Amino acid sequence: MHNDKTQKHLTIPSAVDAALVSGPADSLLRRLEGEYSASIRLRGNELAIEGEEVDVRKLTKLFTDMFERIASGEVPDEAYLDRITLLLKTSEMAPSALREDVLLTHRGKAIRPKTAGQKRFVDAIRSHTVTFGMGPAGTGKTYLTCAMAVAALQRKEIGRIVLTRPIVEAGESLGYLPGTLMEKVDPYNRPLYDALFDM
Repeated sequence: MHNDKTQKHLTIPSAVDAALVSGPADSLLRRLEGEYSASIRLRGNELAIEGEEVDVRKLTKLFTDMFERIASGEVPDEAYLDRITLLLKTSEMAPSALREDVLLTHRGKAIRPKTAGQKRFVDAIRSHTVTFGMGPAGTGKTYLTCAMAVAALQRKEIGRIVLTRPIVEAGESLGYLPGTLMEKVDPYNRPLYDALFDM
C-alpha cells in the first residue's frame, strides 16, 4: 500500500499576524499536527502543509477560516481549534457557514452557532413550526432558542415571546412544593431569563 503525500502552500494575507496563526511557541500548529496526519511549516507569511490528501484539505479549510477570523479581529485559541476540528471531522460543513449565520447582534457581539450540531438546531428552528431540542446541559440549546426568538421579535415575525412553566408528568403537581408559584417555577425559567437579559 503506497502512502502518497499531498502538499499545499498558503500565503497568509497581509492583514493577518502570522504569530496569531501559529500561537505562542507554535502551540496551535503543533496541536494541529497532533490532530491530523500532516506536517505544518510556517516561514514568514508562507504556510506549507504536507500530509494525507483528506487532512491537507481539512487543514486548508481550517486555515482559510482562521485567516478570516484574525482579519476580523478575533484571536484563535485552543477552544477555537477544538470546535473547528470537531466540525471538520463530523461534518462536511465549511467553518465559514457557522460564522456567516449571525442570529442576532447585541452590544456589538454577534450571536451565532459554534458547532455543526448548533447549526443544524438553528436550521431546524428556522424550517419547522415546532422544534424539540434534546442534549446534554451546557450545549447552547436554551441560549440559541432565545436568540432566535429575540431575532424574530426584532424582525416583527412574531408579536411576543411566551415563556411557560415545564409540563409535569401525570400525577405530579407543582402545588405541593413549598413556596409561592413564582418560587416553584423560577428554577425552570431562570436559564430563559438569563439568556433573554443577556440579549
